[in-house]
Amino acid sequence: MLLPVNITLGVVLAVLLAAAAGVAALASLGRSREILLAGLRAAVQLAAVSLLIGWVVHALPPLLAFMALMYAVAVRTAGRRVTRNGTWWWAALPIAAGVVPVVALLLLTGLLPVRGIALIPVTGILIGGALTATVLGGRRALDELTTRRGEVEAGMALGLLDRDARMEIARPAAADALLPGLDQTRTVGLVTLPGAFVGMLLGGASPVQAGAVQLFVLVALMAVQAVAVTTVLELVARGRLHRE
Repeated sequence: MLLPVNITLGVVLAVLLAAAAGVAALASLGRSREILLAGLRAAVQLAAVSLLIGWVVHALPPLLAFMALMYAVAVRTAGRRVTRNGTWWWAALPIAAGVVPVVALLLLTGLLPVRGIALIPVTGILIGGALTATVLGGRRALDELTTRRGEVEAGMALGLLDRDARMEIARPAAADALLPGLDQTRTVGLVTLPGAFVGMLLGGASPVQAGAVQLFVLVALMAVQAVAVTTVLELVARGRLHRE
């Protein structure tokens, strides 16, 4: 077992969380409260999931309900992070566009069995990747459009369609959302050993099997994130997802 679940673990986690919030406060980053709340929410949510996971993996209806909950939470989290107005729900599209085809392909080819113990973690990883790409791509695109509003209007004045003028300005910024995934894939095994690899090894798999699973996760994530960023960029360019 990698970590013993005891009082020592709880104390260390509390110290690390307090340190993260304290450093953010000292540096005036403005995220101290969010860090504390995120840590507390993670503890509560993981405790709940740990209790529920044994039940949902054995029956299809609760399994589908749990996956729908994962998706709904991801959509709201991503959408509200990108914009606070009523267009936030458009975040449902890039997340679904990235995740659904990849999961469908894995199920149809038999690489991913229709069992909760396999479906939930894989789908969760992909939804998480799509969430991150949607947030980064959407925020960067909207920030760029705000900062360079004059250039967008100049493009329109030259005859470009609204969508094309916004796309020219927002595309390079939104593309940066792919960098974390690209860097993780480029440096895997040299800088870090990601969770899927370590988890497989701890579960008794051979290093070759663990490496194959990790490679699959990384490549699938790149596909999901590329689709998510492309979709959220299109939504921003068309004005579907915007800020006041």
